Amino acid sequence: MLLFTFIMDDEPKRSNTKEIQIDENLFKRIGNNDMEALEELYHLTERTLYAYLLSIVKNHDETLDLMQETYIKIMSSAHLYKPMGKPLAWIFTVAKNLYLSRLRKNKRVIDMDSVELFDDLRFSYITDPDDKIVLESAFDILDEEERQIIFLYAVSGLKHREIAESIGLKLSTTLSKYHRALKKLRNHLTEGGVGYEG
Repeated sequence: MLLFTFIMDDEPKRSNTKEIQIDENLFKRIGNNDMEALEELYHLTERTLYAYLLSIVKNHDETLDLMQETYIKIMSSAHLYKPMGKPLAWIFTVAKNLYLSRLRKNKRVIDMDSVELFDDLRFSYITDPDDKIVLESAFDILDEEERQIIFLYAVSGLKHREIAESIGLKLSTTLSKYHRALKKLRNHLTEGGVGYEG
């Protein structure tokens, strides 16, 4: 489904509404060097992790690098995982900590005005030209939490409850931010001359 259509639709619906079910025993198996368990975790979470990191990093190549680093870190520290019913939140924490560590190491902030997001990059999950306009708009006008909520819902198909648990917000806050972000994007896209025939 097109991200553009999703954002502009009065009542957005996703075609991929399946809930991510992560067996917390996977981490124990990964901690015991079970590569099949790591592969299973990867296939369950790679699209969701991509959406989450892209909402923070704003760069496809860096997102892919951080995804790889995240799965390597999970492999090396899975034995430290404590089952609490929120494995996706733990994965997001690992990913965000790696990102923040990278920022501190580089001692710089990415200047998005000097980065060409779409001329040289091919996004794995977002390839439609209208979707790229939405993505560019999301980077320009939404704050980090709003981007995370929109991307995790629209791109990876998480439910609002899962998103709230994963990024540490109340469900009501998540829903409020989601609707506010959709409204901002719709207004920006319609005022910016991007037509939509509903």
